[in-house]
Amino acid sequence: MIEIIATAESIDQAKALLNVGIDTLYIGEEEFGLRLPASFSRVEQKEVIEYAHQHGKKVNIALNAIMHPDKMKQVPEYLDFLVECQPDRIVVGDTGVIQVLRKGNYPLPFIYDAEILVTNARQINFWQKKGAVGALLAREVPFEEMKVLAQQVNIPVEVLVYGATCIHQSKRPLLKNYFKYTEQDEAIDRKRGLFLSEPKKEDTHYSIYEDQHGTHIFADNDLNLINELSELYTQGFTTWKLDGLFTPGEAFVKVAQLFAAAKEALEGGNWSEEQAKLVEETIQQFHPAERGLDTGFYHLDPEAIK
Repeated sequence: MIEIIATAESIDQAKALLNVGIDTLYIGEEEFGLRLPASFSRVEQKEVIEYAHQHGKKVNIALNAIMHPDKMKQVPEYLDFLVECQPDRIVVGDTGVIQVLRKGNYPLPFIYDAEILVTNARQINFWQKKGAVGALLAREVPFEEMKVLAQQVNIPVEVLVYGATCIHQSKRPLLKNYFKYTEQDEAIDRKRGLFLSEPKKEDTHYSIYEDQHGTHIFADNDLNLINELSELYTQGFTTWKLDGLFTPGEAFVKVAQLFAAAKEALEGGNWSEEQAKLVEETIQQFHPAERGLDTGFYHLDPEAIK
């Protein structure tokens, strides 16, 4: 069975996503989660979890930030809260958090998410032996390597099929330092819409923003693998992630609905290349006009990646 996981930016959007066929919501609070569309309060997290469970759906909680000593001290208290409200899984990137989970015997299944580091089956299976029930595959792994990996992993592997790809994160406040140096007073959060362009390629658009976890820079184009869903499904990659970080509101719900319909068609044996092409055009209509779409590393020759 295919599972579609989608980020949510509000309680209303979370409910709308579940209503159009999303299986699992991905939420959290900024203190512990990376690059979330919104930071949910404890009350909101509990409400979303309860609503999802009432409707037979799931919730994953983001706990994938790099936990420096000050944040690591706060982790046990947050885990205690999560034990109380019982999300289905937590998403963890820092091995220190895994140690806290194991040492405290917290009854919280976790998915391993170390971003670009998760590139091979040996690594995924290692963390499975440490308790992971799933893993997020790095966006930089081409399909030819994914096919080999699929034959070797022992737990579900999550693949981003739509949304933004972070290509750089630094704990350093790069934007704040830049504006201070240039004596400018500018907003540096995601809503500001800042981006970088290559000197000789003015049409490039590397989104950049800063939050309490540091500076985040994103790939020039967002990912859209609607045309690749069939071969992902055939190879056993049936956990799909939709990231709405830069696709807000109702537009993201519409995109999610299209992927949910594709899932239903695939499982029913009714999906075709012609349908995929039509859906691709529709997704483009809902995707932000200032952001491009492509397939990222998916079709690259592994030998060409250095």
